Amino acid sequence: MVRFENVWLKYRQTGEATLAASPDIVCGVTFEIPDGGFRWIIGASGAGKTSVLKLMYLAEHPSRGQIDILGTQVAHLSRRDLALLRRRIGVVYQDFRLLPHLSAYDNVALPMRIARKPETQIKSDVTELLQWVGLAQKHHSRPDELSGGEQQRVAIARAVVGRPKLLVADEPTGNLDEDQAERLMLLITALNRLGTTVVIATHNLGLVARYPAACLEIAGGKLVADG
Repeated sequence: MVRFENVWLKYRQTGEATLAASPDIVCGVTFEIPDGGFRWIIGASGAGKTSVLKLMYLAEHPSRGQIDILGTQVAHLSRRDLALLRRRIGVVYQDFRLLPHLSAYDNVALPMRIARKPETQIKSDVTELLQWVGLAQKHHSRPDELSGGEQQRVAIARAVVGRPKLLVADEPTGNLDEDQAERLMLLITALNRLGTTVVIATHNLGLVARYPAACLEIAGGKLVADG
């Protein structure tokens, strides 16, 4: 389960005198997503979608309110327990965040290696995923040798390779053509059917129409629609 209860987040600016004087970028947001649920997050650019996602994958901490992720209250977790919880969350970042010195294979394998999975399992799962996303011939390519769409596919493969309990994706199909977007949505919806909770922020309302699910609509940092 993912639950936000009256969650606020302030914009933290370097050198600002006090946090209290900072503007709110998430304003009193409340919603709940059941285990195995699927939600789109929609809204105009700058509405606060990415900020809500950052709170969800624990990159930001709310200035007020309560957040439960996968049934765990995050407010008072130790650093170790936060790290363990993050391992259960797959994240597709809008800016990919691939490690530039690693190959496509090693970028995808990284979450499994952090979790100390056997190399035989890593090889099998990573090879299968890279083939699924159409990068079977790019195992050894570093990010700077890949196109933007190819980097996006590596980022998605890395996010799902550990079969996370929660998948959070920020514009995961933004750099992909329609065929690639459809193929990756098939992968994401298959994970969802296996029990992964999925939350995707997107501007692509055509994609939302083709894969109907409940939407969280954000405007001005506020939740204006849930359903």
